[in-house]
Amino acid sequence: MSHQKTQTLAIIGQGYVGLPLAMAAVDAGWVVIGIDNFEAKVSQINSGSSPVEDISDVQLQSAIAKGAYKATTDFSAVSEASVITICVPTPLDEKREPDLALLRSAAKGIAPFVSNETLVVSESTSYPGTLRDLIVPIINELKPQESQNLYFASAPERVNPGDPIWNQKNTPRLVGAIDVASKARALEFYESICDAAVSVSTPEVAEAAKLLENTFRLVNIALINEFTQLCSANGINVHEVIDAASSKPYGFMPFRPGVGVGGHCIPVDPLYLTWWARQSGVQAKFVESADLINHEMPKYVAERALSLIERETDSPRVLILGVAYKPGVADVRETPATELRNYLISKGANVAWHDPLVSQWEGSKSVDLGWDCDVAILATKQPGMDLRALTDRAVKILDCTNSLGKLEGVTTL
Repeated sequence: MSHQKTQTLAIIGQGYVGLPLAMAAVDAGWVVIGIDNFEAKVSQINSGSSPVEDISDVQLQSAIAKGAYKATTDFSAVSEASVITICVPTPLDEKREPDLALLRSAAKGIAPFVSNETLVVSESTSYPGTLRDLIVPIINELKPQESQNLYFASAPERVNPGDPIWNQKNTPRLVGAIDVASKARALEFYESICDAAVSVSTPEVAEAAKLLENTFRLVNIALINEFTQLCSANGINVHEVIDAASSKPYGFMPFRPGVGVGGHCIPVDPLYLTWWARQSGVQAKFVESADLINHEMPKYVAERALSLIERETDSPRVLILGVAYKPGVADVRETPATELRNYLISKGANVAWHDPLVSQWEGSKSVDLGWDCDVAILATKQPGMDLRALTDRAVKILDCTNSLGKLEGVTTL
């Protein structure tokens, strides 16, 4: 492809964050090079098959056909770009602490090929100081001698997979940079692809804001999960209580209970915050307690479900309905259904699962709703999930989604 460098964007990572960003940039007139380490994913993308639910094959094929997008495993392709965004996962390690191996690898991968006057943006979620103390030093150490003038910014991703309303274009983006010139370049870029770019004083503010956003959700979900257990112990319908409290026109925001928390953000980002707190000599007790409550919720749900079984059995048959971490997606990353399944098995249960969007999970496949069970747990209500095969047979169901109403045999969490 022969295009002016000034309109070329390179995106490191072509997953749930990187590929939607690529398509948004293409729509805004950019030429995009998507870089990913996984050859199979790159081949799939270049064949016009999207690995991300929010991007249709038609949209991807259109971008490829007009020469505005290509994927590659070759990091040297970033030399064509005037802007490089890093969109790689930042998971937890086995100690449940930040694992920045992919972020370091991305920085080292692009550094030898970055052109002079290039803007480098980190969209990957991490603790404050990651851009300034990790990414910038790596790139400055390994960059070509002629690339002396580079710009650096942080603009943490705000992707919400499966959301039909909020997307890359209409979700405001935070932009913090290491200096005035970098901020000007970053704002210019994001204003070209987004409806609004919000300037903050430093990259650390942007990084901290992203952690706050998802920690806010974690602690409120934990509060309502704990409150649910209290209401259940006293025979009170927690959803009626939430609805009643929601009638107050100010000062209250409703959250709903569930099996736990899942996905790429809420179970992970708050632990970046607690790690950052420990490094700063501060103990984030409130956040740590919230994390513990949510981690124990699958056990509570399992015990509630088992208590609904009327026959005496040492090997109850339990059907989990919906194993993705939220409705409308096939994403099982950090899904609380894993802990739910594991605990049920530890109690001697024979566990099967049904999810119309997930083809394979935990080494097994989705069963049909005719599977004979003692109790079913509605963990995630997927679109199009028709549970009449269960309700018609009066199967006991623990509804963790508050979506089935007062059907016979249904107990609401």
